[in-house]
Amino acid sequence: MCWYNTMKKNHTQVTEFILLGFSVPPELQIAFFILFLLMYILTLIGNLLIMSVVYSDRSLHVPMYIFLFALSCSETCYSLVIVPKMLVDLLAKVRTISFAGCAAQMFLFLGLGATNCLILTCMGYDRYLAICHPLRYPVLMNMRVIVWLIAISWIAGFLISLSEAAQILRLPFCGPNAIRHFFCHMRAVVRLACTADNTTEVSVSTIGMLGLAGSLLFIMLTYILILSTILRIPSTEGRQKAFSTCAAHLIVVSVHYTFASIIYFKSSTADTLEDDTLMSIPYTIITPFLSPIIFTLRNKEIKVAVRKVITKKVLSQKL
Repeated sequence: MCWYNTMKKNHTQVTEFILLGFSVPPELQIAFFILFLLMYILTLIGNLLIMSVVYSDRSLHVPMYIFLFALSCSETCYSLVIVPKMLVDLLAKVRTISFAGCAAQMFLFLGLGATNCLILTCMGYDRYLAICHPLRYPVLMNMRVIVWLIAISWIAGFLISLSEAAQILRLPFCGPNAIRHFFCHMRAVVRLACTADNTTEVSVSTIGMLGLAGSLLFIMLTYILILSTILRIPSTEGRQKAFSTCAAHLIVVSVHYTFASIIYFKSSTADTLEDDTLMSIPYTIITPFLSPIIFTLRNKEIKVAVRKVITKKVLSQKL
């Protein structure tokens, strides 16, 4: 983090930021707290349950579920970066975050968000190989390849985040320090910089949009090829079985990219900046909440494994 210390020393007079959060009455903030707390607890339970089941059940030690394990781990960290601080601030009178804390939150949020996209892309590639090249699948998607793909997803995700955060943190912050958001959202932070030049905002937004669009286009291409292969399967049962292995991933991709696209591709004018707070709820809270539910309910093997774990724990308690 030496680059961060250098930037702070050279340019920054602001030592902390104020998170304005949600512009709603206090009683509604309490309702938000209860709702988001329940969703966060269920998100943690769902992701931890998936990771526990995949880790403990050897029958799930296959590419599709190893990628699911990696996604659950990434989404757990993703929620941890934003939600606990947001919950505390919903009940707090003073909602401050240090410059270093804001920089760390922004860096981790952007990095984990990019990692989620890349892991979802890897999952789409895995389904493409499994359906379109079934005979070569065990060779093309072996454990070494899986580990490399997951590692590359994490490394590339945080390299993207570093390129975005570094541009933002080199800006001079010398005046207003009130962030119109419930976390250190990059667009809201950039707007506080003491400069009239919007080059950084355009550059950072472009990196995010290109990353989002690039991974989405790759996933769409894999599903076009998957669909063309499935349609060539002669039996209806065979087509349904092949598509069922992709259904959960396809639903999660649709939810994830729809919510993320709303933020990245919307107008960034001052008049619409206020809307970012409420519009950020879907991809910071709702998407991580829905993801484990979808993968659990739409996947027979996961449901069977979860039942085994629950049954085993119930029986052990009775004994």
